[in-house]
Amino acid sequence: MAILMNGVALRNRILNELRTYVEDSGIKPKLVAVLVGDDSASKLYVHNKEKYAAIAGIATEIIYMPANVDTDTIIKQIQKLNADTDVTAVLVQLPLPKHIDTRAVINAVDISKDVDGFTDENIGRLFGSGTDFIMPCTPRGILALLNEYKIDIAGKNVVIIGRSNIVGKPLAQILMSQNATVTICHSHTKNISEFTKNADIVISATGKIKITGDMLKSGSVFIDVGMQYDSNGKLHGDADFDSCASVVGYITPTPGGTGPMTIAGLMMNTIDLANNNQ
Repeated sequence: MAILMNGVALRNRILNELRTYVEDSGIKPKLVAVLVGDDSASKLYVHNKEKYAAIAGIATEIIYMPANVDTDTIIKQIQKLNADTDVTAVLVQLPLPKHIDTRAVINAVDISKDVDGFTDENIGRLFGSGTDFIMPCTPRGILALLNEYKIDIAGKNVVIIGRSNIVGKPLAQILMSQNATVTICHSHTKNISEFTKNADIVISATGKIKITGDMLKSGSVFIDVGMQYDSNGKLHGDADFDSCASVVGYITPTPGGTGPMTIAGLMMNTIDLANNNQ
């Protein structure tokens, strides 16, 4: 059976290390989340971020805005946060209501406080030749998990399933910068198993497909970012877990794998921004 890559244990250790760093360094990180509307899942996500930020010694504030708010009003609120020197990181909880111009709102966040790394300027830096960008939280968490289990990236064949701006695209660029050979598969890719069978590392982030053990190479690494709920309301990932775990060398569980590491990535980004803003 595969080695389980324990995201919960690593997240907890990272949060405790961050807290020690905050206490020793004297920095004062403050993360502000802007939450628009009454979506229950978004509220849960924000409150979880608040809970784990407290463990890491990070001050937080949640700004609630009604679902019928307009784009300009949200942008004006963000501009106030940009100007507030006590605020070191700003997060806009997604998704926003359909009538909101999401890109305009995200791009209103000053790059020096862009904790998610979603602004066009930050993405441009990521795909450029510099190093002064904020790594999006899930890719950063995945890298930390690979490093924890001493999984070398250089020279490896990596298949990423999913091409979102949040996970697939930035992660591909980051892994290529670390000398991996990366293939991106997506909804229009034919015969995905032809790619995954030859991959040393497979990262699936769709929430739609099922990856089975016969699609993977023996001894490979499977990182599961997908989230799917079965008819009983139980959370699963993109993996048919038992069949995949019988083939690969390393696998992330769902829950308990990449989800906690996304939180860790967010908190590491918050501390980095606080350092930059001192």
